[in-house]
Amino acid sequence: MLVGGIGLLDLRLVGAFRALPVAPLSRALTPVAIAGLVLMIPSGLTMVAADAAVAESATFRWKLLLIGIALANAIAFRSLWRDRIDDWDRSPPVAGRLMAAGSILLWLAVATFGRMIAYS
Repeated sequence: MLVGGIGLLDLRLVGAFRALPVAPLSRALTPVAIAGLVLMIPSGLTMVAADAAVAESATFRWKLLLIGIALANAIAFRSLWRDRIDDWDRSPPVAGRLMAAGSILLWLAVATFGRMIAYS
């Protein structure tokens, strides 16, 4: 839910799916992404509770760091562009597009590190 919701929105912000207006897409997908994040927390806690050695894994620590960076990016994005999201359909700012592209890469890295925990 998290990567699907925020990933589609980020792809639109980067420049894909130009026929879809940004503001309504953001209003529809942001709650889905937040719900995914909220669900991710108890599932992660359950994983650590089942095998506490996971918390000592460098891969797990990298995943947590990447989650923190991705959340900071999302908060910074919202604070910088929230009032100007309607302008994205006409003239998207380069800095905002770079932040959206970074968001895609960060969340994919989080998923990758999460999968790699099983092998560390």
